[in-house]
Order: sequence, then C-alpha cells, then structure tokens
Amino acid sequence: MSLATPPAVVVRDLCKRFGAFVAVDRVSFAVEPGEIFGFLGSNGAGKTTTIRMLCGLLAPTSGTATVLGFDVGREASEIKRRIGYMSQKFSLYPDLTVEENLRFWGGAYGLFGRRLADRLEWAVATAGLSGARGALVRELPGGFRQRLALVAALVHEPSIVFLDEPTGGVDPEARRRFWDLIDVLAGAGTTVFVTTHSMDEAERCRRVALMHAGRLLALDTVPALKRIFPAGSIVEVGCSKPAQAVAAIERLPGVEEAALFGARLRVVLASPAAGAGIAARIREAGCADAVVVPAEPTLEDVFIHVIAEAEGAARQ
Repeated sequence: MSLATPPAVVVRDLCKRFGAFVAVDRVSFAVEPGEIFGFLGSNGAGKTTTIRMLCGLLAPTSGTATVLGFDVGREASEIKRRIGYMSQKFSLYPDLTVEENLRFWGGAYGLFGRRLADRLEWAVATAGLSGARGALVRELPGGFRQRLALVAALVHEPSIVFLDEPTGGVDPEARRRFWDLIDVLAGAGTTVFVTTHSMDEAERCRRVALMHAGRLLALDTVPALKRIFPAGSIVEVGCSKPAQAVAAIERLPGVEEAALFGARLRVVLASPAAGAGIAARIREAGCADAVVVPAEPTLEDVFIHVIAEAEGAARQ
C-alpha cells in the first residue's frame, strides 16, 4: 500500500508581530501538492507577510511552518533553493536583456551547460518571448515582463512557486494569459501559492483562504465557500431608478446589504424569506417597473459576509 503524498506546505498557529502590531495572527492551513492555492485579502491583510515567512525571508514570531518538509525557522536556506518566488515588486534587471536575466537566475539556482540551455529555451518559449531574447527588459510590455518574471522563478523547476500579487498593473488580457500559464503549470504538477486581492483571480484557484486583519477567516473550495448563502438569499433588482430603489430597501428588516452594480441593484438577504416584500416596497417608492430575480453568490459576497461576521463578533 502506497503512502499518501505529504502536503507541500503545513502552517500551524503562525504569528508575526512587529512591535505591538500583529501582522499575522495564529494562522493555520495546509497546501496540497499540485494545487493552485489562493490567499485572498485586501491590502494589509497579512498576505505578503505570510508568504515571506514561508519563503524563508522573514522569521516567524511564533508558531510553525514547513515547506516541502523543511522548517521555515531552522531550514530557510534549504527552502530558498527549492522554491520559486515572484515578489510584488518586479525583481528582474530592466537594463539587461531577456536572455541575460534568465541566464543570471539560472546560474543563481545552479544551472549550467546543456541543462541551462534547455531551461532557457523552455523559459522564452513559455513566456512567448522566443523572438525577443535580445530585447532589454525595460522595453517589454507589462504583461510580458510579468510572464518573464514567472518563468525566471521557474527556470530551476521548483515543485512549488509562490506568487505575491503577480498581476498588479497589467491589463486584463495580459492577466488572462498569465493565469492560463498558471493553469498549465498546475496541470503539470507544480504547486502554486498565489496571493491576490482580485476576486476573479481567486475564482481560478482550487481552494481559497480568506485573510483579514492578519487572521484566516475561511478556507475552502470556491463552490463550498459560496454555499454559506442559502439559495434565494441573494437577489438582483432591475428598475429605471436604481438609486431610489436602494434608498427604499436598504434599511428593511432582513436586508443585510444593498448596493448598486451598474444599472442593477444587488441585495443580500438574511434569509430567502426576507425578500418577500422587496418588489412591492420598491414599487411603492416610485419604481413601478421593478423586477426582482434570484442571483448566484460571488466570492466578493462571501468575503464581505465573513468580514462583517468577524467584525461583529469582535465588537461583542
């Protein structure tokens, strides 16, 4: 009987303090080999601090974490040799060419000779830069720079890569192509740990951890996270006066949130039954054409909901 493959990352009660400020507060989770694991949260949630501890760049204040079986506190140098890491800040050299950057990073990871040449061919082909090997990196469009940074982090074939908000500042098309590449990597067995504050990026992860104020509020697959909302507890309202509709219902009992999304009104209800009188109330307020239809929950709905619950519990 074969043994189960151990997790790529195991975190138990991990904490990081900077003086009196708690940046990461007793966080625990595990990441399975070959999965795309999303670390979702707003700026200041503790995502980058966590990823820097896992990469051996920052010592934890307390708690434990292992990456590929190595302890982040005692064996940071072993971790650094075995992972790929793409930081928020673009880390390649803008005054070097595409090939010079890749040769530098390949050499830094101990690649040479035929092995280095083979990996350079893979890198430029994967990044779509085969015809731009001699181009200065500063002259590349933003999307190509991001792809180049990713393949530079993967040139030594690490089994896990950490991506810290990797698509910041790139256009939607470049971002889609970048994530297509991430899907290919995960399909080939690479574990991808990615921090983001983008809900649509998080939707592409197998599991998502929701971080807020240094704490892990929820962790599951995206479909499971969305099931915290019973069917019928989220509705959309279409009418000719959406702002007037918001004012009419936002303080009604059972309405947890009412917000405008373009020309439509999205309403989160405490329960499906709470929506029974919404259409009538909006029509009474002068929106005779109001139409209320059920809507599917989004990851943004989930994120806002769990934050509100956490802050409500903290106030009690």
